[in-house]
Amino acid sequence: MRTQYGVEDMTIHRIVEQEYGFTPIREFLPSLSQELLEENRSWLAPAGYDPNTSNIVFCFQSYVVKTPHHTVLVDACIGNDKNFPLRPAWNKKSDPTWMAALKAAGVGVEDIDFVMCTHLHGDHVGWNTRLENGRWVPTFPNARYLISRKEYEYWAAEHRKTPLPAIGESVLPVIEAKRADLVTSDHALDDHIRLLPTPGHTPDHFAVTLGRKGDAAVFTGDLIHSPLQARYPDLHTRVDFDVPQANRTRRGFLERYCDTETLFCTMHFPSPSVGRLKRWGEGFRCEYLS
Repeated sequence: MRTQYGVEDMTIHRIVEQEYGFTPIREFLPSLSQELLEENRSWLAPAGYDPNTSNIVFCFQSYVVKTPHHTVLVDACIGNDKNFPLRPAWNKKSDPTWMAALKAAGVGVEDIDFVMCTHLHGDHVGWNTRLENGRWVPTFPNARYLISRKEYEYWAAEHRKTPLPAIGESVLPVIEAKRADLVTSDHALDDHIRLLPTPGHTPDHFAVTLGRKGDAAVFTGDLIHSPLQARYPDLHTRVDFDVPQANRTRRGFLERYCDTETLFCTMHFPSPSVGRLKRWGEGFRCEYLS
């Protein structure tokens, strides 16, 4: 399985934690009809759809980017020891998979300079922190964590109403340790890395773009989850914060990168997860790089 890609003077590494049939596809994509699913089953299964369980298959992963200036982590995946009471495959797990993949990329936790938090859902911030002597501490001791201020303020307010494990375990400890930079979702880190506002899935979700001469690569975060949403950009998910906005964001994003050389790095598409966007009828498809 290919896990390393080069663009310009940078290297991208996939850091895979899990890949499996996650949840019933028509529950996750509530506007997906059985007829449309059947029309697309031949190309979607088995990589992106498990026909035995009717579950949508997701890869759960992070990306590490090595630039001439920095080592950057894009999203921090699920994490160990975290409370996910509704997700048995994630709940209080203690496996070495993610850390082993990080090591295989030649990176230690002390090497990460920046952590880009595209949004604050639990499966994207888990490794922000680790459990040490009963306390949650930042996993990456030398890193600054870039979080949208608007996104943080929304989830912090929700957490005050009803405690959210992902915020209490994986976000607030980073804030309290003064390792977070609360930024706007169009923030530029340097001449290689910029954020791109892509709201809708959450209040102030952002994508991450790489390249000195334009967008040589882009990391989608959760503005899109499945190749089926590329072909049909109006298929929203059950967890989209603002469905009309999420649909507009997704279509606009896909139009922006269609038929370009930009490397399209998805968070949840099945392996190999990375490719280039091409037009497919009125929608789009990702031509994976082998």
